[in-house]
Amino acid sequence: MLVFLKLLGSLALLMFGMKSMSDALQKMAGPQLRHVLGAMTTFTGMLTGTLVTASVQSSTATTVMTVSFVNAGLLTLAQAISVIMGANIGTTLTAWIMALGSSFDVSIVSYVGFFFGIILIYMKKHRYIGDFLFGLGLLLLGLTTLRLTGNEMDLGHDPTVLNFFQSFDPNSFWTTLIFLFLGGVLTFCVQSSAAVMAITMLLCGSGAMPIYQGIALVLGENIGTTITSNLAALSANAQARRAALAHMFFNIFGVLWILLVFRWFIDGVVWVVDYAGTNIFGQDMENMSQMSKLTFTLAAFHTSFNVINASILIWFIPQIEKFVCWVIKPKKVDEEDFRLHFITAGFMKTPELSVLEAQKEIQSFSERMQRMFGMVRELLVEKDDQKFNKLFTRIEKYEGISDNMELEIAKYLDQVSDAHLSDDTKAKIRAMLREISELESIGDACYNMARTISRKVQNKQDHFIDEQYQHLHQMMELTDQSLTQMNRLMGGRKESFDVNRSFNIENEINNFRNQLKSQNIHDINNHKYTYAVGTIYMDIINECEKLGDYVVNVVEARMRTRKKEA
Repeated sequence: MLVFLKLLGSLALLMFGMKSMSDALQKMAGPQLRHVLGAMTTFTGMLTGTLVTASVQSSTATTVMTVSFVNAGLLTLAQAISVIMGANIGTTLTAWIMALGSSFDVSIVSYVGFFFGIILIYMKKHRYIGDFLFGLGLLLLGLTTLRLTGNEMDLGHDPTVLNFFQSFDPNSFWTTLIFLFLGGVLTFCVQSSAAVMAITMLLCGSGAMPIYQGIALVLGENIGTTITSNLAALSANAQARRAALAHMFFNIFGVLWILLVFRWFIDGVVWVVDYAGTNIFGQDMENMSQMSKLTFTLAAFHTSFNVINASILIWFIPQIEKFVCWVIKPKKVDEEDFRLHFITAGFMKTPELSVLEAQKEIQSFSERMQRMFGMVRELLVEKDDQKFNKLFTRIEKYEGISDNMELEIAKYLDQVSDAHLSDDTKAKIRAMLREISELESIGDACYNMARTISRKVQNKQDHFIDEQYQHLHQMMELTDQSLTQMNRLMGGRKESFDVNRSFNIENEINNFRNQLKSQNIHDINNHKYTYAVGTIYMDIINECEKLGDYVVNVVEARMRTRKKEA
């Protein structure tokens, strides 16, 4: 029992070390990563996916990141497919680290990582590098403990384990399929292909499990790891679901063709490993331990299989894109139904990714509020009672949507803030909370204007004169210009960084409001219209001015976020 607990503990160290490395690297590179990904071609996308996955030591993390970027509209589907292909190659580095860890004592490296990592963690400026080194130390310590535990268990001489694997016919194709299925199920259950790979290397290296069955488990891991990204994409948009399906298609296709040449391919890999050991490194592989030889064979198979599979399918990305688009059709979404488009309940997302999704959701929120203001402008001039009532009902619905969006985004950001965050990310979240509060106030201002207009229509005796309509249109045009500038900033366009334009429009709105306020008193005194009409008229003008203030508040909060990103 003690040895079994040591086995589980070493796997836990391995998985936690990988997660720590992944989180640390994504915190360091998260803001810059999406800009790099956005400028990719097919081949650079595959190279990026390879390098990112080799760095974060998790193809699942890279794939979930890619799905999130597609969901947020930062990557095209073709770019995402190329990144996922690269991720499958990058994840093979993990197997080589494990193979080296089973052959050499890497514990001294882990202790060095702990020492320098803890020093950097307490240095505020370099704490993410410290997190990475500490995670690397945990990973290597987990590998060392796993190797020692495997030797202690001596599975190659355990009758129970040997009888279990010997009960399967090694020459049967059904045995290959059974172990392939087991590999997929185990990977899905533990949510880590690296952990299953470590177990596979331990069993094969000890001589308990034949190499053919071990490689079947590795193939199953390739399919099992795709389930996570597909689950992460269930609540995402159609493009993100297509990217996840492309990942599954890519891996299933690879498994299908490798099954046709299964024995010949493995024999070829074994020959290459023997040749490399004898002629390149000057060491006869026959003299190495059984565990070392078989673990290097598993790592070599994993790499060669994924490299060849990517080399074949990279030329067919347009066809894969068409296929997944044919399988997954976009759903028709009613814009007047409350639904968050970008925030999803995906797995393994870092705070940086979550903040990115929230930013895209806030951008959608901002665009909704400008559409709502456009309805208010239509309401002002609508003469048909039936159309007027229908339009007013839509505005009421939008007001409810704005309330719900504020609450849901704030709730999501509150959950994100529970994680370990960088100072920049904390500042972004504070700014974003202010943004959604001000956007909801814009929705309230629009609804107040709509109710004021409705009150005027219900009182048949209250009519605006042509001059009032002219002034209202001018004021609303200025307000709409401020909303347009706000949405340019939220969309991240270069010209949106001219924040002075927003401030100038706000000054124009304030000056025009003051001018109309004085003129309104003068016109009432001259009996151009009644006091009641003048009150309704100024209520609308004042709401436009308030709305302009809310817009400036959003712009100021967003500019703070932009400075942090820069």
